[in-house]
Amino acid sequence: MPGWLKAILIIAVVVILLIVGVVGAGVFWWTRNKDGLRAVATEGKEFGKNTDNQGCVDEAVKRYKKAPGFLAAMSNQGFLTRCLEVSRPTNGFCDTIPMGDFAEMGEWRESQCKRYDLRSSTDCQTLTMPVVMFCGDKKQTQN
Repeated sequence: MPGWLKAILIIAVVVILLIVGVVGAGVFWWTRNKDGLRAVATEGKEFGKNTDNQGCVDEAVKRYKKAPGFLAAMSNQGFLTRCLEVSRPTNGFCDTIPMGDFAEMGEWRESQCKRYDLRSSTDCQTLTMPVVMFCGDKKQTQN
């Protein structure tokens, strides 16, 4: 067997093992955290019944600031998503969010991180994604 073929086979095996490892780690993480994530989403739904869209964002940011990090951003993403679904509309809430242009959307998300004084957080943009999704869905149903 030629050396270049051995190298390709070794690389292919390593890539497959990495993929299996990542998927396995994801499944493991999900099984250990799914109940907590569901509980946070339920909290978001309950909180949203008594506030408006902006109140949902403010509460998610407040929760994130208490315990920042990637996992907290993911957890608060679930909270915010469910909260926005049931909350009262806030006038002009979606007006400044650029839809369709990924660069502008990224700039908007970055501006929100600055607005909430989360500039140093690399996970802040993860936290703002439910707002983009919520407003995108809202604009699609209006058209």
